[in-house]
Amino acid sequence: MAGPAKIKDIAARAGVSPATVSRALSDTGLVAEPTLSRIREVAQMLNYRPNVSARNLRTQKSMAVLMVVRDVGNPFYLEIMKGVEATARAAGYSVLMGNTENNAEREVEYFDMLRDGHADGMILITGKLPWPAEESRSHLQGLPVVVALETIEGMGLPHVQIDNVGASRAAVEHLIGLGHRAIAHICGPVPEIMAVRRREGFRQAMQAAGLAIPDGYEPVGDYLLPSGETLCRALFDRPNRPTALFVANDEMAFGAINELRRLGLDVPGDVSVVGFDDLFLSQAFYPPLTTVRQPRAEIGQEAMRQLLRVLAGEEIEVETLEMPTVLQIRGSTARPKPI
Repeated sequence: MAGPAKIKDIAARAGVSPATVSRALSDTGLVAEPTLSRIREVAQMLNYRPNVSARNLRTQKSMAVLMVVRDVGNPFYLEIMKGVEATARAAGYSVLMGNTENNAEREVEYFDMLRDGHADGMILITGKLPWPAEESRSHLQGLPVVVALETIEGMGLPHVQIDNVGASRAAVEHLIGLGHRAIAHICGPVPEIMAVRRREGFRQAMQAAGLAIPDGYEPVGDYLLPSGETLCRALFDRPNRPTALFVANDEMAFGAINELRRLGLDVPGDVSVVGFDDLFLSQAFYPPLTTVRQPRAEIGQEAMRQLLRVLAGEEIEVETLEMPTVLQIRGSTARPKPI
């Protein structure tokens, strides 16, 4: 047989009509066994590949979804991408990655791609919209969007996330349980909601333990390694140095540990450090980082499942689905030195 296999070739080999082959390969549920299995076996034997462009013209669907992130170079998103793609592929969808780099114009472009039909739905992991709050609802009207990890309040969008307050509180309680009293928090980009909630968890744990938070003990970073270095240096330039750091993500925690080493301080001998995210490098880093593990692949899978439900026109009863976290205790935390 010259050229790629066509539906008529499968029909001739399987002894059925081309219409029956089309229905079988489209999973319409209208073709019964054993005919369905015979058609699929012949299609596999002939290495049949569907004409996606023709199918899309018939269905008016792109069969692609957009996953939009802040920084495609951040390894944090890799496990989420794997989860999204595994679930998407099983449903016949491909996944396009959108990289905003916190640029509002690029964010608008991805929403335009969705509106123009270049993708059927979007999983948004930026935590913000590119329009003023009062305009956002009209811009989102009719667009199938699921928010993962981050939070966008007041838009009625389905969310798949974690309990950032509770997970942060548990991380700080670990440090308090070790005996630390002077604990600083290197924050994410407040006033973004995820950063605010992680700071709130820090504050709740400190308040419950009756511990004061000195001025300057909550510097604000941007989730990138250099800000972890810079903010750690500022904390240790002050006379009342902390004995422990709770850092809003692992990348800034890596930066903080690098800076502590430059200052001649040992981790965890002089300073304990806790991160957040459990990046794959966190176990290989020295010392291995104590950190909050987010089930990133599972979050990606669940976000895609929610998006498939939206695309199918189902009602989403629970707007926010929370996934569990685990505090991974490793070598970057220890009891403080005796005074």
